[in-house]
Amino acid sequence: MTLVEDPSLDAWLRLTLIPGVGSESQRKLLTAFGLPEAVFSARYDALRSVVGSKTARLLLEADNSQAVAAARQWAQASDQHIVTLADTAYPRALLDIGDPPTLIYVRGRLDLLQRPALAIVGSRNPTPQGIKNAENFSAALAQSGLIIVSGLALGIDTAAHLAALSVQGDTIAVIGTGIDRIYPARNLDLARRIVKQGCIISEFPLGTPAVAHNFPRRNRLISGLARGVLVVEAAAESGSLITARLAGEQGKEVFSIPGSIHSPQARGCHKLIKQGAKLVETVQDILEELDWHYQPSEKGQASASPPLTPSVTVTATGQEAQTDADELLALIGFDPCSIDELAARSGLSIEILSQRLLQLELDGHLANLPGGRFQRISA
Repeated sequence: MTLVEDPSLDAWLRLTLIPGVGSESQRKLLTAFGLPEAVFSARYDALRSVVGSKTARLLLEADNSQAVAAARQWAQASDQHIVTLADTAYPRALLDIGDPPTLIYVRGRLDLLQRPALAIVGSRNPTPQGIKNAENFSAALAQSGLIIVSGLALGIDTAAHLAALSVQGDTIAVIGTGIDRIYPARNLDLARRIVKQGCIISEFPLGTPAVAHNFPRRNRLISGLARGVLVVEAAAESGSLITARLAGEQGKEVFSIPGSIHSPQARGCHKLIKQGAKLVETVQDILEELDWHYQPSEKGQASASPPLTPSVTVTATGQEAQTDADELLALIGFDPCSIDELAARSGLSIEILSQRLLQLELDGHLANLPGGRFQRISA
């Protein structure tokens, strides 16, 4: 663990907090000069030969002392840490990727960064079945002793984090903002729970807002920390496919749960399977591929209690409320669904649902399958 009293921390922070000196330049400098102190002791000509004249001038002239002091102050809290490449607490798994961050900010348990993990990612707008799949896989994998890594986004990420926490498992959230900013704000309470039971990490400086191009960069750390990546649901152009691609480039296993051929949220998963991802039907498929056997965490064997189920909100006033066709179709998803399952999801009576399902069938949105099940056939 890096202690804030360590005088070398100032140099690490100074190197990473200069606007315009990116991670590639930082790696070149560390390769050429060793520790950051040596970088700032180097002459202009030596710096220019490594990173060019513009970056060399920034290194010599930029004053980021206030940002350095703010980061040092942030790290005074007992559960807040700044971990550099030179620290023994730095995740060994990240040392094996092509572009490890020079330092990371961590809130929560540092010990989790060295333990075997499995990443679970997917759509921000999942179907009810997608949420259920994410919960079930996350809970079982967490109970097997694997850390669940995800990105704190809405949808599949949230379901995965919640399910791991619900069985007293461990989870890591990798975020694309500064560690002092939680995005989306709706997950602030979840973030607080993760800090107590797991940890949150970021490579971005304090105060970094939610900027679109930072999230794909964040994804390489999600895959980098894990032995493999499970994609639960993903549209054809989903950001989850970026995480899966990065996992493949890092030599990690990629797993994908198939879905209905009619579901837009399954097309990304099917694309991955066509490209060589392992088709997953059960948790055992993943454990066998990883050659992983149950290993309880240091806190002892996890509870076997069922995972929390994020509720699906339906605009309703009692059973007589009006749920429009789009909302009902969203609740059905694209997997076969019984009327009893839909009643549990929607809170509507069987009688009301029967009327509305018949209308959706007549309008060409649903197929009535044998066994009293329904399947959506329209996008």
